[in-house]
Amino acid sequence: RVRGGDVGSLPAVLGVVVLVIVFSILRPETFTNAFNVANLINQSSAVMVIAMGLVFVLLLGEIDLSAGWTAGTAAAMMGVVLTREGWPWWLSVLVCLATGAVVGTIIGLLVARLGIPSFVVTLAAFLALQGVLLKTIGEGGTIPIRDSKILAINNNTMPVWLGWALFVVVVGAYAAVSLRRAASRRAGGLQSEGTSVVIGKVVVLAVLLGALTAYLSTERSRNPAVSSIKGVPLVVLLLVILLVGLNFVLGRTAFGRHVYAVGGNAEAARRAGINVKQIKLFCFVIGSTLAAVGGILLASRDNSISPSTGGADTLLYAVGAAVIGGTSLFGGKGKILDAVLGGLVIAIIINGMGLLNQPSSVVYIVTGLVLLFAASVDALSRRRAAASGRV
Repeated sequence: RVRGGDVGSLPAVLGVVVLVIVFSILRPETFTNAFNVANLINQSSAVMVIAMGLVFVLLLGEIDLSAGWTAGTAAAMMGVVLTREGWPWWLSVLVCLATGAVVGTIIGLLVARLGIPSFVVTLAAFLALQGVLLKTIGEGGTIPIRDSKILAINNNTMPVWLGWALFVVVVGAYAAVSLRRAASRRAGGLQSEGTSVVIGKVVVLAVLLGALTAYLSTERSRNPAVSSIKGVPLVVLLLVILLVGLNFVLGRTAFGRHVYAVGGNAEAARRAGINVKQIKLFCFVIGSTLAAVGGILLASRDNSISPSTGGADTLLYAVGAAVIGGTSLFGGKGKILDAVLGGLVIAIIINGMGLLNQPSSVVYIVTGLVLLFAASVDALSRRRAAASGRV
């Protein structure tokens, strides 16, 4: 597949490996300790979730420039009803998700029904939602989050036993799905990976996740006598649920196949009987709703919502995460896993540069170069794929 131009997530995987090795050598006493590893996961979770939503939009060959401010606005709505109106946490979360869905519906209708370019519509939403957020919170104001359930999402850890249970479920499910898919393809006379290759992948995954789970299960509190901190971050459970669920939607449902078809060739999809307008509408709704979930994670991590929640950096990092992970800007190619891998690359760069005491200017430059490299790989791989007859 690589020779044919289908590099997939390989550059992102290699990027994660190289960055981890480099920063581990440069800052072995800080970058690799369990406290920093857990902190890195918590810091990157919101960007990963927003990037998951952007994958749906990018698969269509469209763009959503408003995702970051959608996250901030939805979180602000949650904060208002939670703190000022005294609503229960679960109802406030529903308000947040509903806000994201409404924003996505408006954007989707304007793009799909009226035919306005998504760049223009989402740029307008980028500006308008920033104003809505300022109006809701007030210039220079903040909405503090004190609810323990909301704060726990992106700050607390799972019990050690639950972390290991999640490890067993993830590895077991991956092994079962991979072996079943390989057997099914062989039974259908299609080319498939050998059993030894599948087993090798399962073993590598088990070793890596097992080592990470064991490392995070150790005590990492600076003062264990006062407060013990050990276990996998609770937000990992949410990331796994979203990764599995959304991957199933894209890979195992008619809707997912239609998304890839529309992104590959919208006119051909229309001629095949696919409701292109409806697919576009649903993808924008999914993208904005997941942006709202990212807003919840941002509010939980920061313990508050401010006029800068979900700011421009959030959007740029989320788009960068999806593209760096392997999702094509040209549409029709990408997976939900791309958002996680790309989010890790960006988080490692920001975290590692911070530990090296590098200024923000250097961090932006390095992140921009990595994004440019990923886009270049995407363009070159598509050219190679076209030359080999794969597209």
